[in-house]
Amino acid sequence: MLLTRRRPDHCDGTYDASCDPSRAYTNITDILKAFGKTDLLSYMNTYWKDYQGNDESFWEHEFSKHGTCVSTLEPTCYTDYTPTQEVVDYFQKAVDLFKTLPSYQWLAEAGITPSTTATYTSAQIQAALSAKHGFNVTIGCSSGALDEIWYHYDVRGSVQTGEFVPTVPDGTKSDCPATGVKYLPKVKSTATATASTRTSSTMASATPIGPPFSGRGFLNVVEQSTGSTNGCIISKGTWFTTGTCATYTASANGKGFNLKSSKGWCQIREDTTAFFCDASVAPVNATVFTAAGSQLKGVNGVNWFADVVPTGQVQANVYTDKTRPVKIRIDWQSI
Repeated sequence: MLLTRRRPDHCDGTYDASCDPSRAYTNITDILKAFGKTDLLSYMNTYWKDYQGNDESFWEHEFSKHGTCVSTLEPTCYTDYTPTQEVVDYFQKAVDLFKTLPSYQWLAEAGITPSTTATYTSAQIQAALSAKHGFNVTIGCSSGALDEIWYHYDVRGSVQTGEFVPTVPDGTKSDCPATGVKYLPKVKSTATATASTRTSSTMASATPIGPPFSGRGFLNVVEQSTGSTNGCIISKGTWFTTGTCATYTASANGKGFNLKSSKGWCQIREDTTAFFCDASVAPVNATVFTAAGSQLKGVNGVNWFADVVPTGQVQANVYTDKTRPVKIRIDWQSI
């Protein structure tokens, strides 16, 4: 998930990089916190991942290489400049664009879903995405498997407040084979949302490929008040903050999915609204869940609730009942 803008744009499709070493910041997390952007930081911690596990270094690299080359993010372009505010604007715009590009959904609607055996043509993938975006996109493959999608925009005005208008690709071209393209399920959490993006006189936003809530994963708990991950859901459906997370299996069911742990199928109890997994839950009575990206949804969207934040080995129930005082989110982590 990157934003780039060449300065200047080169007719051969190349672009400048690392334009201002004096703004090669090494504290992106601290900058976002200082501006009160805990929700943005939490979202980046979930989706903007480094495949080697060092998200902070990845973010620092992206701003240093690409953000410093966005002309409207130069300090002199601000009327009342607060040091490092361009960092916040850069990452906020990248995330905002990313949220408008549900590539998983667009591909699935065209019958293109992750598989270890099925293959697709580049034309099928291109048609599914361009139908939604309005123009062709750039698709990238590694060893014949889809692993990057680049969306291209012209920017009318500044990056901060301008209009992003979809446009034709420029620069690097799609490199996937015409036929036999694999679209593999994700198997490791470190592979989430690391696709790169390049643009010309355009802006582009990459989106991760391979849907969440498919196969095996953990259910991590994020406290909404802090935006920090704090523990996870264990096998019977309760939350704790110290110990080993339970492995859940997500299986498709109609327009949603069921969840199952080693204790059994999961449901929202009608009497208490608690999340609950047990052998007594028959498959036909398992709740059909839905999600917003990697966030598990209940009757109040992605908002879940608890009576307390557990400590140590203490466990706490999580509910859909919004009258309870602790507001949390439950995020899927593929394994």
